[in-house]
Amino acid sequence: MPRETASVFPPPSDVFQRFPSRRSVVHSTKGMVACTQPLAAKCGIDVLTAGGNAADAAVAVAAGLNLTEPCSTGIGGDMFCLYYDAKTGKVSALNGSGRSGNQFSLEKIRSSLGLPAEAARGDKIPLTSVHAVTVPGAAAGWVDTVKLFGSGKLSMEQVLAPAIKLGEEGYPVSELTATFWQKSEAGLRTASPNFAEWLKKDPAAKPDGYRAPRAGEIMRNPTLAQTFRTLATEGKEGFYKGRIAEAIVEVVQARGGHLDASDLLHHLETGSERVEPISLKYGDKETGVEVWEHPPNGQGIVALMALGIIQELQGQGVVPKFGPEDYNTAPYLHVIIEALRISFADANWFVTDPNEVDVPVAGLLSPEYLAERAKLFLPKEVAPSHKLEHGTPGGAPFRSPAWTSSDTVYFAVADAEGNAISFINSNFGGFGTSIVPKGCGFSLQNRGANFSLDPRHPNVMAPRKRPYHTIIPGLVTNQSDNSLFSVFGVMGGFMQPQGHVQTLLGQLAGGANPQQALDAPRICIGSGMPDEGDVFAAIVSVEEGMPEETIEGLRALGHDVRVIKDKQRALFGRGQIIRYTKDPVEDIAVWSAGSDQRGDGGAYPL
Repeated sequence: MPRETASVFPPPSDVFQRFPSRRSVVHSTKGMVACTQPLAAKCGIDVLTAGGNAADAAVAVAAGLNLTEPCSTGIGGDMFCLYYDAKTGKVSALNGSGRSGNQFSLEKIRSSLGLPAEAARGDKIPLTSVHAVTVPGAAAGWVDTVKLFGSGKLSMEQVLAPAIKLGEEGYPVSELTATFWQKSEAGLRTASPNFAEWLKKDPAAKPDGYRAPRAGEIMRNPTLAQTFRTLATEGKEGFYKGRIAEAIVEVVQARGGHLDASDLLHHLETGSERVEPISLKYGDKETGVEVWEHPPNGQGIVALMALGIIQELQGQGVVPKFGPEDYNTAPYLHVIIEALRISFADANWFVTDPNEVDVPVAGLLSPEYLAERAKLFLPKEVAPSHKLEHGTPGGAPFRSPAWTSSDTVYFAVADAEGNAISFINSNFGGFGTSIVPKGCGFSLQNRGANFSLDPRHPNVMAPRKRPYHTIIPGLVTNQSDNSLFSVFGVMGGFMQPQGHVQTLLGQLAGGANPQQALDAPRICIGSGMPDEGDVFAAIVSVEEGMPEETIEGLRALGHDVRVIKDKQRALFGRGQIIRYTKDPVEDIAVWSAGSDQRGDGGAYPL
């Protein structure tokens, strides 16, 4: 088991009174799944019950989510995970993101999009374009997760069996998923002749007997279940060669895309990439934590840089060390907002595929560089946007690519042996491109829309390159003994590193438990949608429920505050947290989980 952490959760403080949780923390000594769909969570619980570990169960959940929340995730997208091994205390990272095709030269893509040869700011690949399709990495990632981190007790057939059963027998659709599905119906119909694979058959539905399912209705997807069976019995070869691969290439090329069979074979040969996670130590050695993220091409470095800048400001005495009384006050959020703006200015220039471009990760996270970047912070006002260019590990002026927010699923799993996994899977935008390969039951992602079409940008489109990736899993250990503190994550495009910083500091500085940290109102800089304006400008979206005093305080500091209400609160993402503690009297480990009340799911104990 992991070694003992500091203590169990303290009694409720005024933080609980100011931000009352709508859910209770869920505790277990055996294991836990926290995700956005109860039926997908049950897939994971079934695998844990059958003898699988956290990694096995995570793949079961990912497959279950493909069925129950296809408007956010699927095997046609990408995945990343961070895994904590209880026996060794080691944190491992797996990059399951796909690459662009071998014919994806900047010139060819610009020409195919009808863009002039000379780049202009704002040029981008539309989310609905076939040219946004990159090779799906999730299928290989699922297999590799089980192979690298799984218990070794269960086969892929056993891991995927609960999801296959959901696809064949059907499942009732949940509330939010039904809403997003109905909004996506028109896009599915437009994007692919195979749209019916993701719609409900209803003889009364106009014009063709198919429609999006409504909340509580039964939905089946036997074609996706068959895709899972193929992956389970044939392994990665069954996805990247043969029937499924041929269907992917056929539907893409029929729409004028350039992906070909060699690109899928290339991913089969290169596969997922086991990478070294990056981390930053926050706080002192006795009581502080080490925060772990994926390296680029993911944006987890934004969260680490922001925490590092905040720590530098506190060390220099520019801002005080935060306590519960500071939580979600205007000065507290001002520091977080400005640290994130500075960090995004670097990341949105430097984050790209490190196999193709030299990304200065060590330099960006060095104390010296973070201290230099911290000098851009102004305690009494908002830093002017034009001053937020990237720092010295580069050479060209900052340009903000026109990227968009994404739809994603994040979930966390822990097991009775003390292992835990932080897992994230995404189509990028909704059903991705909404292009469905015939007879496969999944849609293809639009992650290629995150490439820059500016030849001067490090993240420029190029053949067999991974784009800037928004999806990031998070994991935290204790500095004192490297024991596990938590696995956590927040979904939602460029909200993700912002959510990481806010939910983690909510626990460390605010004294909140996992559920309180997730339920507290959040902020999002730039509305999370750079194509609606500069993400680094002083625009701050604030969730309803934030104290009026805080809102007015931010405005007084110069922030352009927009209060977001009702369903629009989806902007702030949906998070999950599983914390590890020990009973202070008995030597028994306890998993304590929270699940975002902005989503359909919850935390489910074994």
